[in-house]
Amino acid sequence: MNNREKLVAFQTIATKEILRFARIWVQTVLPPVITTALYFIIFGNLIGPRIGEMEGFGYMEFIIPGLIMMAVITNSYANVVSSFYGSKFQRHIEEMVISPTPNYIILLGFITGGVARGLIVGIAVTVVSLLFNPLNVHSLPVMFSMILLTAILFSLAGLINGVYANSFDDISIIPTFVLTPLTYLGGIFYSISLLPDFWQTASLANPILYMVNAFRYGFLGVSDISLVTSYAISIGFIIILYLFSLHLLRTGHGIRT
Repeated sequence: MNNREKLVAFQTIATKEILRFARIWVQTVLPPVITTALYFIIFGNLIGPRIGEMEGFGYMEFIIPGLIMMAVITNSYANVVSSFYGSKFQRHIEEMVISPTPNYIILLGFITGGVARGLIVGIAVTVVSLLFNPLNVHSLPVMFSMILLTAILFSLAGLINGVYANSFDDISIIPTFVLTPLTYLGGIFYSISLLPDFWQTASLANPILYMVNAFRYGFLGVSDISLVTSYAISIGFIIILYLFSLHLLRTGHGIRT
């Protein structure tokens, strides 16, 4: 395929992925916004005043970046895992894999859909957060770059889950038993400086901690983790998952029967 044909193939896959969730936005975009609004009300308005300040900021202000990031993580992941497994179930992913379309174009198309949904939900949650607290921005480049890297990373993770899934139940195992615990333990509702030394060290094994803290730095200018470390961890995971995803597509694991 020449470059123009590759561009057309990418646009076709990406458009399909974006329209897939945009057409049913009431099911894909609205629910996470409502759920996050409930977090704002319960944790921010009701519990927050009892907790007081966190790292020198009001509790509501402290948790907003983490809640936005949580919405981006879960929706980027969910979009790709459900879409890719749906393609396997309907058996049209096989046609894409055996077509002249390069595997990296197929991969980028699915990633684009996941990133688009994650960012749209993230923007919607940010708008809702304005109803509860004024928006503070310390570094817009850090905010945008980290939320983009996070959406890419979890879109890749969703695709890998979709490759290995053998039933619709399988696509919910990782989000339920791995992704959700890591998200809640990723420093969204607290600073790890409050934890005992052992648990502070154990928390460093959670990659979501680095993303949440870097994103919070973009809002508030504070972080439990250095920005260099956060970016290195995020980019490192993206490279590993990207190469592994390409390997899975190239070998047809879980696709070709």
